[in-house]
Amino acid sequence: MSRPYYIAGNWKMHKTRAEAAELAKALVSQLKDGKHKYLAAPSFTLIETVAAIVKGTNIRLGAQDCAPETEGAHTGEVSVLQLKDLGVQTIILGHSERRHIYKEDDALINKKVKLALQHGFEVILCVGELLEEREAGKAEAVCETQTVKGLEGVAAKDLDRVVIAYEPVWAIGTGKTATPEDADAIHAFIRKVVGKLYGQEEADKILIQYGGSVKPDNAAQLMAKENIDGALVGGAALKADSFVPIAKFA
Repeated sequence: MSRPYYIAGNWKMHKTRAEAAELAKALVSQLKDGKHKYLAAPSFTLIETVAAIVKGTNIRLGAQDCAPETEGAHTGEVSVLQLKDLGVQTIILGHSERRHIYKEDDALINKKVKLALQHGFEVILCVGELLEEREAGKAEAVCETQTVKGLEGVAAKDLDRVVIAYEPVWAIGTGKTATPEDADAIHAFIRKVVGKLYGQEEADKILIQYGGSVKPDNAAQLMAKENIDGALVGGAALKADSFVPIAKFA
């Protein structure tokens, strides 16, 4: 079946409000005739600025994380209610930097996934292996565990608001990219895991993005693969002249 392509930009910890506004305006004007689904996910401090610019356009508004609780004494955290108030539609969860730098485990990520879905958000659940895990032949096992535990307790009826992003951690910001064949093989495997959990029909429908040094010159080869349904773009999302060609890959 043909699935729509979904190209998301994770801006990570970059940009002031003025810089964010400039990028958002460039994306709105250059992607207005784009045929795919698009997302911009700026830092929390930039969301209100970017929201005003992308509102009513074909660019969805994303956040890079959320707290696992709705409200309360959680210094430094940002709640789903606050994100909803700003017009955020999508939350990226379980990004490899959250897992490996900030030590978030599968149980915490799963709690966030369920909370975000409960409040009506779309979720991009990130999974992927470290270099040593891949070299030890554990890439599939790691992705299976992160997918199964990340989706634990998620009802089939909510799966249409879940996107999975496969990011081989060894390819993020390193300039190394999984070959399109390597990436497609893991995407196909993750799709099979979703099929085991929810059945073939849901597995055929779920969007699985690739994230790991996606650039204008490799986007089309990656997207040509049967099981790759888009990209979660990091570094190349920070400039319109590198994000737009990815977003409009031929």
